[in-house]
Amino acid sequence: MIYLAQTDTTAGFLSKDKEALNRLKKRPLDKPCILCLASFSEIVPRIPSRYKNLVRRAKKTTFILQNGFSFRLVKEGAHAKFLRKTGAMYSTSANETGKSFDINFAKSKADVIIEDERGFFEGAPSAILKLGKKKIKKIR
Repeated sequence: MIYLAQTDTTAGFLSKDKEALNRLKKRPLDKPCILCLASFSEIVPRIPSRYKNLVRRAKKTTFILQNGFSFRLVKEGAHAKFLRKTGAMYSTSANETGKSFDINFAKSKADVIIEDERGFFEGAPSAILKLGKKKIKKIR
């Protein structure tokens, strides 16, 4: 099941199946997707203690752990409410790879469309930080 929803950052596709998202966007099936979570307790891999407060307090930030696991904690707004109901979901922007947002493409590819009063828009993407053993590297 592929959902089209306005996330906390931009219009996005959400699904429990990351390979389905990659097929939809015509990109390699093994390409990683961001796991969006509504609760810190849902994060499966262990986060190094030195970064736990950073992760808890961050807004609109994606984190990549040393093992390649990437996630974003969404604590407020309609997107967080949706994630609390459905549980963690993989997320990607609602556009074809390498192209800008097209509402017609997005609506034609989604199984379920969740539109609220904000409508759909292409906002600024989340910041991406890679958490190393001793350093934090800014990816985007």
